Amino acid sequence: MPGSSAFLNRGLVVYSNQAKTELLGVPEDVLKRYGAVSEETARLMAEGVRSRSGVDLGVAVTGIAGPSGGSDEKPVGTVFVALADGRRTLCEKCSSRWDRRRTKVFSSQQALRMLQQYLTEG
Repeated sequence: MPGSSAFLNRGLVVYSNQAKTELLGVPEDVLKRYGAVSEETARLMAEGVRSRSGVDLGVAVTGIAGPSGGSDEKPVGTVFVALADGRRTLCEKCSSRWDRRRTKVFSSQQALRMLQQYLTEG
């Protein structure tokens, strides 16, 4: 999108738990206790990207896109989207019933929807 450099500072892909810990400061004990795909981890990821990047808003997505990796508690398609502004951190759990590619698109759309809602409604 032309002009996006005026509002988008950076993007990170932190797929591994090691990257979540090293780059975003997610404590290892949180990952062990709640898992990489959890509300707790998503919140800490958003807070970490915001504080470590020196930006106003941090947005994070973590989920199970499939086709494997799901469980009864967290089936394939489970996604957590979080937004942190330094005062509060919002987090939503979403569910996708689509294939891996569509789940990734769905997750991105949910993150953008959350950001748009935050910017328009506060």
